[in-house]
Amino acid sequence: MERIKALKQISNQLEKELVICNIGFPSRELYHVKDSPQHFYMLGSMGMASSIGLGLAMALESYEGKEGRKVVVFDGDGSVLMNLGSLVTIANQKAQNLILVVLDNECYGSTGSQCTYASTTDLKKVAESVGFQKTFFFPESKKNIDFTTVLETEGPVFVHVKVKAGNADVPIIPLEPEDIKERFMEAINLTY
Repeated sequence: MERIKALKQISNQLEKELVICNIGFPSRELYHVKDSPQHFYMLGSMGMASSIGLGLAMALESYEGKEGRKVVVFDGDGSVLMNLGSLVTIANQKAQNLILVVLDNECYGSTGSQCTYASTTDLKKVAESVGFQKTFFFPESKKNIDFTTVLETEGPVFVHVKVKAGNADVPIIPLEPEDIKERFMEAINLTY
């Protein structure tokens, strides 16, 4: 399955969840298939989507209580490998409302498709080895991704989705970084 199809299938099953999306083409593809003020499109900071998502999930838990909105992070294999420490932190912080989805195409798709070590590293096993109790795997051959069980599972949840290498031919997001931030903050609607 292509990454854009995985993004479309998963995002179409999301309703009130807040989404943090990895830099570059994943953000562009998500914007193209399903834009929402509840989506934060990262335009920089490679490797930090999981950390930003954890911070948001923890803030929502403390503000809204344990029944607060879920946070779904769309990340890439290259970004996760760049910031493996975030997996350890997420597993130990135990944010019940966090779902980390790693769209694994075994390359740095936004910077020229250089190969990552995801071809020789089982990222689901890495997540389990650092303490993730709930993990899911969707192989590249999977035609349909049913995200129902993932959304019903108490987090933190690690979801490993194998996708084909390559980027969809989609335009750049026509929003300034400030606009993305402001509309996302309004969608969160948190006041302290």
